[in-house]
Amino acid sequence: MKTAKTAGRKRVLSGMQPSGLLHLGNLLGALDNWKELQAKYDCFFLVADWHALSTNYADTSRIREFSRELLIDWLAVGIDPQRSTVFVQSRNPDHAILHLLLSMIVPVPWLERNPTYKEKQEEIKERDLSTYGFLGYPVLQAADILLYKPDYVPVGKDQLPHLELTRELARRFNNLYGPVFSEPHEHLTKFPKVLGTDGRKMSKSYGNTINLSDSEPVVRQKLKTMVTDPARVKRTDPGNPDICPVYDFHKIFSPVAVIERVNRECRTAEIGCIDCKKLTADAMVERLNPIWEARRTLSKNPDQVEEIVCEGNKRASEVSHRTLEEVKEAMKI
Repeated sequence: MKTAKTAGRKRVLSGMQPSGLLHLGNLLGALDNWKELQAKYDCFFLVADWHALSTNYADTSRIREFSRELLIDWLAVGIDPQRSTVFVQSRNPDHAILHLLLSMIVPVPWLERNPTYKEKQEEIKERDLSTYGFLGYPVLQAADILLYKPDYVPVGKDQLPHLELTRELARRFNNLYGPVFSEPHEHLTKFPKVLGTDGRKMSKSYGNTINLSDSEPVVRQKLKTMVTDPARVKRTDPGNPDICPVYDFHKIFSPVAVIERVNRECRTAEIGCIDCKKLTADAMVERLNPIWEARRTLSKNPDQVEEIVCEGNKRASEVSHRTLEEVKEAMKI
């Protein structure tokens, strides 16, 4: 695969932190979108393992494991290394070098105004996040993006401030040293709100996830414990699907006929929560079965996964090296 932009194709870059096992929220919110982008764009997808250190620096024992599982999940859901460049951030020192150079020019107030900075400190009380690495991770993120000069970065609306900082850094660099970086545009994606087993947003930090690596029995058991309409205490009580997290899963995974049936019979108490959850599990398992099969094959062939990553990092490095040479020339270093 050529490292230059494919003729007539614009470039997309995105990535994920290996801070835990991937779950349905990651599948529906990002990976399904990535699969579609492959058909139209020159895609670069990176495992952002250095970013995992920004909040998990005190315990790095599982970063390699999570990175490996993340790669297996990507490939299993359909990220195609023949059409996309799949690579690991820490295997390319260019990311660290550009991060360092950009950190020399970024004003501290730009980082302190990042809405995630204080939100995460409030949310994650059990860890000390008063580190330079956490304050400066948006600069590393900007380096990740600018190295590959993408036209688009897939983001949700809540991530727009991060991308705007990247554009601001590109402009500041260009004003100081001359034009090197183009400003990436957002590729706004409607990320569905995927609820976890406790009714809150599905999140690793809440421990309410259904993971892509979970087995069928585990998935079915997790769904059995999932919260439903809190007002429906007894089997004979009518329910309200509009406020039931299980019904949200039906709308994502179940056929229209099942969705309509559950919507009707829940309101009249013709169907109980146990039977409703079983229907959800059946539909979810049907969707996950091909992923599980692909995961089993990939897990038995670690050399294949390593070969894909090595080739992806080689292609990515060829692009990033060229950008970094332009940066050094512009800065006269």
